[in-house]
Amino acid sequence: MTKSDDEIPKLSKSLCLRMLTDLENAKRPVLEAVKCSLDNSLYSPKVGYLTPGDKMVRTELNVASVQKMSRAIFLLEILLRNLDTGAVNTKRELYYIAKGEVKHDPSLKPLDFQDQTESDSVIDFICEMLECYREDLNCYANDRGGQTYSNCLIVTEALPDGGKAVVDLSSLGTSPFQPKNRPQSLTLKAKKKIDFCLVVESEGTANTFVTNGFCKRNNSILLGAQGVPSNAVRGWCKLIQDQLKIPIYFFGDLDAYTMQNIYRTLKAGSAASLIRNSDFSAPDVRFLGVLPEDIKRYDLNDYPVKESDPSEARSLKKASDALKNDPFFKDKKNRGVVKILEWLLKNKRRCEQQSFFTVAPRDPIMPEKIILEKIKRGDFV
Repeated sequence: MTKSDDEIPKLSKSLCLRMLTDLENAKRPVLEAVKCSLDNSLYSPKVGYLTPGDKMVRTELNVASVQKMSRAIFLLEILLRNLDTGAVNTKRELYYIAKGEVKHDPSLKPLDFQDQTESDSVIDFICEMLECYREDLNCYANDRGGQTYSNCLIVTEALPDGGKAVVDLSSLGTSPFQPKNRPQSLTLKAKKKIDFCLVVESEGTANTFVTNGFCKRNNSILLGAQGVPSNAVRGWCKLIQDQLKIPIYFFGDLDAYTMQNIYRTLKAGSAASLIRNSDFSAPDVRFLGVLPEDIKRYDLNDYPVKESDPSEARSLKKASDALKNDPFFKDKKNRGVVKILEWLLKNKRRCEQQSFFTVAPRDPIMPEKIILEKIKRGDFV
């Protein structure tokens, strides 16, 4: 869960005092952080998302770790300064701020970063150590929530200065509403009954649906996810789920990459962000398609997976590994998703969401008709 502004300075001060006391007592200081990896991931259908186990990453002061620990305290001081002043920065900006500190104080040269990946990993380590979100440290990623359209939704944003901004999505025409990467500052209100939310993997296809009148004909929310969902997309879907209590359906490609990297991440979060999944996953989202049975039912164009293609071969291997090792796929409640992955591994074929446009090429809203038919029939996983 997110931490309050006063909790983080207290935790940080306690951590630094403990390190100082250990040094004064000739003891080696130790830093511990939650291990954010698949082998420390737990899944319970009652919770609905991946949670951390009890494994920790333990860093003890020695010749090999002295730079990592020193850098952690160095960046922590910069982040705490931002909390104190109210300043915000991206990871990229923090990298250059750290470089600037070194530039103006040569004694800090041993802490210098060669590239941003080094400072990024330290920021992630700090978050995992304090068990807080990056946003709790006023560090914001440059990601945006999915492009969202609706004639039924009003969004109220709580602004940093204490004010409010109110957006009626029906007034935007075909322009999308795109929330920033901390949707927890938003409050949602339905102007009229909303029947469902459709998350479309392809942002371009979502735009096509809107232009063709999807939101005019349906009391719905339409969201373009743009591939692997960012934290902002995941948090936005979580907000829709929790505040509006409406069915959420995911419409995307039938392939191993989509099932494992896109749908599972949206629904249950990721192993890399175990401490964030409670606010950045939407356990209620259902997989609407493309389903394997859709290929025959609608005579869709599908094609073989090219195992000679390194990326496609890698996706198949990761899918096979996921069935054996990923707690989400190992849970019997997700048997429907597992069956899709097993079908993909056995048949080695794939089908794109845009294939629904082949069903009636002269009817621009046929894909919409099929989607509504599938929802009404309960044809989803």
